[in-house]
Amino acid sequence: MLIEPVSMDDSERLIAEVARAHASSAPLRIRGGNSKAFLGRPVQGTPIDTRSHRGVLSYDPTELVITARAGTPLAELNAALDAAGQMLPCEPPAFDGAATVGGMVATGLAGPRRPWSGSVRDFVLGCRVITGEAKHLRFGGEVMKNVAGYDVSRLLAGSFGCLGLITEVSLKVLPRPRAFGSLTLDLAADEALRELSAWRKAALPVSGACHVDGRLHVRLEGGVGSVASAMDRIGGAQLDLSFWDALREHRLAFFDDPRPLWRLSLPNAAPLLELPGDTLLDWAGAQRWLKSDAPAATIRQIALAAGGHATCFTPAVATEPFTPLPAALLRFHQQLKRQLDPRALFNPGRLYAGL
Repeated sequence: MLIEPVSMDDSERLIAEVARAHASSAPLRIRGGNSKAFLGRPVQGTPIDTRSHRGVLSYDPTELVITARAGTPLAELNAALDAAGQMLPCEPPAFDGAATVGGMVATGLAGPRRPWSGSVRDFVLGCRVITGEAKHLRFGGEVMKNVAGYDVSRLLAGSFGCLGLITEVSLKVLPRPRAFGSLTLDLAADEALRELSAWRKAALPVSGACHVDGRLHVRLEGGVGSVASAMDRIGGAQLDLSFWDALREHRLAFFDDPRPLWRLSLPNAAPLLELPGDTLLDWAGAQRWLKSDAPAATIRQIALAAGGHATCFTPAVATEPFTPLPAALLRFHQQLKRQLDPRALFNPGRLYAGL
């Protein structure tokens, strides 16, 4: 039996709950599907649940724009896009399958296609948000050119709910590629990075590149002819496309290791690093997953020396899961939070203790 998508405007309840919290200066813990609750510092506050505020509000495939309420399941949004032959190119993870559109934007996590397509932030056109003073404001719009002034809507991407409660999001989408290919090759990590650099210079239609357990996995997307030509050039064995879903959702065997999980974000051209543990290279080497028992300071120093930063994805392992900000940059973040959330109601301390 076909289940129709649910649509419900529950913004009045959300505004009322924020107004009560504002009146009593009581902190709030924003939750959607809770699929990424493991990421960040623990939050002490009254839960405010967005899942009842849901539904796709508008979608015109000819305009490449979709607008949905924050509590809309990400799976529901993806299904609507897939039916029209379109997609959200940054392919954000859902992890336990319960992810919502609001949580997707708030965390800003993207999948294997990220270096070639862009981040979640790059596809946010506009949003509605409830501020710490219980004002329901709209930022941005539904067209790419509507970016005059301070782009608050994109600023909310990756804010982890610390700036306000997102209620609605407009996203740019793109047509699905006409052809797909997926290959795997036996290559050492240093050889894999050299090959990927050469393929980048040759403008091959790569949309995913992961190295793990001595093998390089490559995804190709684009026109039929360009994908076929690239597959002939790269060679190797056929790889099922489901590999990329498993990578995005952390279902590969690599992620089953009981040691803490770290993500190192590095410059595109960063060389191989001597890391204290087992690694998986994603994003053609720009993102490196590390399973390690090493101290946070050791891992972060290695990432910093390479021009990047490190985030801990395992709860309660690091006092600060996100790399601490320099004092001057933290002051900017604090000033911004005071403008949108003067009483520090929303997710206090989830990103940093000073927020």
